[in-house]
Amino acid sequence: MNRKEYIQRTLQLGVCSCAMLLPGPVKASSVIKTDEDEQTKMLRMQRDFLQNWLADFMEAADREVDAITRVKLYESTGRGCYNRHKFKQDIAEKGKGDLDKLIEAYKQNFEIWKEGDKIHIRYGEVNAQCYCPAAKSHDPKPNDIHCECTRTTHQTIFETALCKPVKVNILESFRRGGKTCHFLVEIIS
Repeated sequence: MNRKEYIQRTLQLGVCSCAMLLPGPVKASSVIKTDEDEQTKMLRMQRDFLQNWLADFMEAADREVDAITRVKLYESTGRGCYNRHKFKQDIAEKGKGDLDKLIEAYKQNFEIWKEGDKIHIRYGEVNAQCYCPAAKSHDPKPNDIHCECTRTTHQTIFETALCKPVKVNILESFRRGGKTCHFLVEIIS
């Protein structure tokens, strides 16, 4: 560690007496800001690396893996998304055992309505973008497989809440060229 790094680290720990060793005035905020700038730069580099790696991986999966296996992979990420995000688990918990309560819980985050024995979930009438941060790493396609992740997330919410199997179909998706994302849920008796 060189002298400058030592002093920066010492100042960050709040030990300012070492600043007297430097010629001229030293502002702790400028030393810390430099370190924050370096941290921000490093985080951006890591983010860019991960986004590019993810895009490369998805392109490779499109080329190298059959469609059925790709769907299974995205279904798995959809279940993972449910497990990772508490607000999705909260929707299922609030609707535990009761379809009407589940629909009410969904309304906090999504447009949802019942039509006969089917339930529609929509991300508004029109979207300006796909809401999934992972999907932003690659270009949309007419039959974008990434939408299977979101479909499975909704399936997982419903099946967890109602303790019965459901079928979720993608009626429309922004990534597939639609104006919004729209799913149709059918409870399997």
